Amino acid sequence: MSISEIFSVAGKVAFVTGAGSGLGREMAVAMAENGAKVACLDLNADGLAKTATLLATENISIVGDVSDEMAVDKAFAECAEKLGPVDILFSNAGIGDPEPGLLHEYSTDNWQKVVDVNLNGVFNTSRAALRQMMQTGAGKIINTASMWGLAGSSSVFPLPAYNATKGAVVNLTRELGLQYATHNIQVNAICPGFFLTELGPYDEPEFMAATQGFTPMNRVAAASEIKGTALYLASSASDFVTGTSLVIDGGCMAK
Repeated sequence: MSISEIFSVAGKVAFVTGAGSGLGREMAVAMAENGAKVACLDLNADGLAKTATLLATENISIVGDVSDEMAVDKAFAECAEKLGPVDILFSNAGIGDPEPGLLHEYSTDNWQKVVDVNLNGVFNTSRAALRQMMQTGAGKIINTASMWGLAGSSSVFPLPAYNATKGAVVNLTRELGLQYATHNIQVNAICPGFFLTELGPYDEPEFMAATQGFTPMNRVAAASEIKGTALYLASSASDFVTGTSLVIDGGCMAK
């Protein structure tokens, strides 16, 4: 196959959570630009509408919460009905700690909020996608973890729930990679560093200075810089890659 064929997702159905902004929007755009039909899920209806304007291929927008099991199952059923069964899942929706701080001062409610979205959301969406992929005999699952799933963040700021959930996503990715290795389903994770998204207060000079200072490349990445990694893991280029976590962090984890 040619390089263009190896990296093509033409005719595939991609399902992207957290597609209303940030990395999820760029993942959806990357899929559409390379020929996939795209189902976009997010709680933010306005954000979904904006994403839809950027997609040149057939697409649907679904307002829903990844932490809601029934809503997720309904969304995947809608995708299968309107676009076809899911070939590619970007389990990307996530939140940061509502109130970053030390664990002894951390509220149970905030802990549960982060776990529900960042970990239970990956469980709900992965399970729904795998049910369809096992029927079709192939698939790609790409989980958005974080560099903070591989190391603690408190040298910059304390994020106990975010760190815990992203670490769990990294190891769930390994486990699913093994479980489905013989089923032609590859499961991998992206571990981003600092990207210009709504997940962090990048409009605050102190936050920007801290993130740039921690990053060896001395800059924060544009959200669109995730597109190449997303396409690689969604396409046949990664057919012999599973259970791994690809770090995209400007050199942070090399330190």
